[in-house]
Amino acid sequence: MIRVPSPAKLNLFLHITGRRDNGYHELQSIFQLIDLQDWLEFRPKNDDTSISIEGINTVDIEQNLIYKAIQILKPYAQKEIGLSILVEKNIPMGAGLGGGSSNAATTLIVVNQLWQCGLSLEQLAELGVKLGADVPIFVHGRNAWAEGIGEHLTFIDLDQKQYIVLKPDCFISTQLLFSQKTLTRNTKTSTFCAYQLKPFNFGNNFEPLARSLYPEVNEAMQYLDQFGIAKLTGTGACVFTEVTSDMNIDEILAHSPCKAYLVNSLNESPLRHFEVI
Repeated sequence: MIRVPSPAKLNLFLHITGRRDNGYHELQSIFQLIDLQDWLEFRPKNDDTSISIEGINTVDIEQNLIYKAIQILKPYAQKEIGLSILVEKNIPMGAGLGGGSSNAATTLIVVNQLWQCGLSLEQLAELGVKLGADVPIFVHGRNAWAEGIGEHLTFIDLDQKQYIVLKPDCFISTQLLFSQKTLTRNTKTSTFCAYQLKPFNFGNNFEPLARSLYPEVNEAMQYLDQFGIAKLTGTGACVFTEVTSDMNIDEILAHSPCKAYLVNSLNESPLRHFEVI
């Protein structure tokens, strides 16, 4: 049995800078890995090649990103064996924390080795982007400045920080936000250097829409704004703020209007140097 972590991420900002002819949006963002994580257990089956997944009952197996990640590796398998996978879910779903994409990346990394596919991290990331634009960041397991649809990554070093993350009790439709006519799609492109100088100038283009369409998001952001600068991660629903020395963290967590987490930033994914023993 192999038990491995699958960390979440925050988008420290998220700008839409344009739209491609195929309908995809050009983005700029910073991906910050955090220590809120799911756990995946892989148990090889010696008697057949079937795949079973437990722990995520709300998703049809063929729509599950873990299952899709396994299927995408099949053409490269030198030693295909069946797998029983148990998911211990700690990252809330539909939250903008990248839980599904992280699970897919963890699966690519582990099954690449179990099946002796022999693919490099770069090759796994190229396969991963077919599953979702966030998957490559988790495959590489490093914090990054992201461009394109989120797949063009420049790896960066970020200061060690803590964040308070709130999960409003709602599920945001990414498609609904993208379909809104008032969504800003032409934010001027910028650079990591500019972010380092004035991070407060960098927001999330989805935030005004998320706040107006989902009262729970607005309530959570208003709550965090009392103590710091509240931000939306991804398209939500999670919101977060950076912990500062003058905050009473226990009080903030205790009186939150919804589920609250205290998380630490990661310099790299705990999976970065993973090897099947």
